[in-house]
Amino acid sequence: MRLDKYLKVSRLIKRRTVANDACDAGRVMVNDKVAKASQEIKPGDIIEIQFGMKAVKVQVTDVKETVRKDDAKDMFVYL
Repeated sequence: MRLDKYLKVSRLIKRRTVANDACDAGRVMVNDKVAKASQEIKPGDIIEIQFGMKAVKVQVTDVKETVRKDDAKDMFVYL
């Protein structure tokens, strides 16, 4: 699954366009490398997102095309 879509489906970022903009600005890293929005995500990947002064680091546990809001938190684990 594409990185921008994963961020939206997992609800780490609310909108896909915002996720796309964050990737273009270099604020999203996958496995310690700056990632493009088109990068493929698989279970086990480590995603780090810079939100201003705060950073969020998660490990991907599951990749699904669609998921209910309540189940979205099961797609990753905070590190």
